[in-house]
Amino acid sequence: MGQTERFETDFWKHADLRKVWDDIVPGEPRKTIPYTLTREAIELYCASVGEDHPIYFDEEYAKRTIYGGLIAPPSIHILLMFACTPADDWMRSPGTVNAGQSWSYNIPARPGDVITLQARALDKFIRRERLFVVHDNVFFNQQGQVICSGRGWTIRPQ
Repeated sequence: MGQTERFETDFWKHADLRKVWDDIVPGEPRKTIPYTLTREAIELYCASVGEDHPIYFDEEYAKRTIYGGLIAPPSIHILLMFACTPADDWMRSPGTVNAGQSWSYNIPARPGDVITLQARALDKFIRRERLFVVHDNVFFNQQGQVICSGRGWTIRPQ
C-alpha cells in the first residue's frame, strides 16, 4: 500500500481519540510524524484543488524553470498539516473552524522531501462562549530548511 493510499480522509475516524480543549497546553510541542512527499501526493493534491500549472506535473517543463525541477504548490501545507500529525492531534477534531491564518513561504517542497513539522499552541482563550486556540506551525525539509511557517487561529468544538 502506497503512502498516499494510507492517508486517512475520514475526519470522523478516531474522533474519540482527539485531544479536547482541556488537553491543549499552550507552549507544549505537538506530537508530529515525518512524511515523505511523493509526486503522486502532489498530483492528487493539485487535482483536488484544481491546480494545473505544469511546474507541478511536467518534469521537462519544470527543469527549465528557476526551480530546476518539479515542486509542490505553496498551499501543500494543507495536506502536510494532516500528513505530519497523528490521529489523536487536536487540530484534526471534527467541528474545528479555521478563524484565520497567515503563512510565509521560504522554499518549495519537492517530490522526495521528508517533511517534518514543529507545531504548538501559543494561546487558548474563550471569547463570546467560543473556544479559540492560536497556534504556530513550521515545516522543514530533510536538510532542516524551512519550507513554510504559519500562525493560525481556530475555533474549537464545545
